[in-house]
Amino acid sequence: MNSLLLAEISRPDFPVLTAIVVLPMIGAVLLSLLPRSRPDLVKQVAILISTTVGAMSVWVLVQFETGAAAAEFQFADHQTWISSLGISWSLGVDGISLFLVVLTGVLFPIAMIAVDEKHDLKSYYAWILVLETGCMGAFLALDLFAFFVAFEIVLIPMYFLIAKWGHGDRAYAATKFFIYTMVGSALMFVGIVALVFLNSSATGGPLTFDLQTLANNQALSTTTARWIFLSFALAFAVKVPLFPVHTWLPDAHTNAPTAGSVILAGVMLKLGTYGFLRFGIYLFPEAAVYFAPMLITLGVIGIIYGAIVATMQRDLKRLVAYSSIAHLGFILIGAFALNTQGLEGSLLQMVNHGLSTGALFLLVGMIYERRHTREIDQLGGLQKPAPMLAAAFMIVMLSSVGLPGLNGFVGEFLILLGSFAAHRWWAVVAATGVILAAVYLLWAYQRVFHGPAEGDNATMPDLTAKEGLVLLSLISMIVFLGVYPKPVLDRMEPAVDALISHVETNVPRFNEPEAEHLEPVHLEDLITEHEETSSEGSHD
Repeated sequence: MNSLLLAEISRPDFPVLTAIVVLPMIGAVLLSLLPRSRPDLVKQVAILISTTVGAMSVWVLVQFETGAAAAEFQFADHQTWISSLGISWSLGVDGISLFLVVLTGVLFPIAMIAVDEKHDLKSYYAWILVLETGCMGAFLALDLFAFFVAFEIVLIPMYFLIAKWGHGDRAYAATKFFIYTMVGSALMFVGIVALVFLNSSATGGPLTFDLQTLANNQALSTTTARWIFLSFALAFAVKVPLFPVHTWLPDAHTNAPTAGSVILAGVMLKLGTYGFLRFGIYLFPEAAVYFAPMLITLGVIGIIYGAIVATMQRDLKRLVAYSSIAHLGFILIGAFALNTQGLEGSLLQMVNHGLSTGALFLLVGMIYERRHTREIDQLGGLQKPAPMLAAAFMIVMLSSVGLPGLNGFVGEFLILLGSFAAHRWWAVVAATGVILAAVYLLWAYQRVFHGPAEGDNATMPDLTAKEGLVLLSLISMIVFLGVYPKPVLDRMEPAVDALISHVETNVPRFNEPEAEHLEPVHLEDLITEHEETSSEGSHD
């Protein structure tokens, strides 16, 4: 059954994907019309709109066809936008993007409900809804121009959220975030334009920004494709962020408002890792294989560097920010292992990181609201006055460490399994990051929650009912994915296998007879065997 037929079967009469992308933007406009004298109404409308978007994303998950159909783009919505340039409003969801869309739909209303902002609520919630539109559009776009627009939209609301509602040196953090990401995006735009025009020139066909058409043509020369891949890769590396273009992240996280940190860590950083899978590997399979060792090396450096620097942090929020650099390094090495286990682990870990680190930032924000400090040395003994908060923090912290039975273990296990088959020694080095994560997170937990509670620490309030319900929803998902990840992996695997098959088809050496039953990552072993065979022949 071909992809077009599958798209027609799964397409509802109602354009649900377009509604998911557009509704938050409509909500932002609606908020601008509400009176400033009714901040309670502003928040209720914003939460209602975001919850509706989340409900639609869950409906897509429930209706999503499994099996072979999960490798195809379902609920497709394709409308001509600028016909003369081949630009279209093209959306679709497959097993690679499905759970990132659901994660976005879940985390945005949770961030709104959990955090009570104090000033200028109209602008605050309007910017969050605009941010949701950009994130959803980037995960669902099947047209490169539409993707770029969504990819860029997220910069503006996040800039204002940090600059206006952040803490400390918020103006510096917001400006640094904007400059880093804008430079990377500008290079990607040049790459997109070059790809489209060079593809048209090579094929003799019309201009098109359609993702599938460009990926299936593979009309560029090897050198050209590698250069354009690098322009995409730099933009995605900044967004991840990948070492050494990561320095904006700790400042942005530390100075952002709590909801901004939750969304930044839980959703926005995944635009980079998702971009590598959907656009980097899919559009440029040969270049992705060629640059995989370099990207895996940078990922491993990020794992070790992020863990070591996190261990030395005195600010609890900054510690969690550096832990994100380490965890995202794992996601990257899984993606460029280019085998089923690594790619599945990478995708699953994107979801896991969004839940676990999002929950950690919520908990740090709750502590800050009560104690007005994030300095670890000024905290201590919080387990006694706030046992429920301590218990929630412990579960989320252990999921981030990768404790078996919680979500982080499954993702990291699959990533290490896939990367060990692909690049054995890098996987061994990366595995030490798991140990280091246990060191800095357990040590931080011990200093914050154990020991004697003195001064204001002794009277810190425990979780409220609302906070408890919000955290319970996140912890429930953390436990479910740790105990029973099969439904998630079953929906991811067909799309992952299709991506690997696409790489094998378009990288000639993957089709050598002796490599027929091997993953692409075993090519080095094949070369070694060939050299040994040649050596034995010469002796004979």
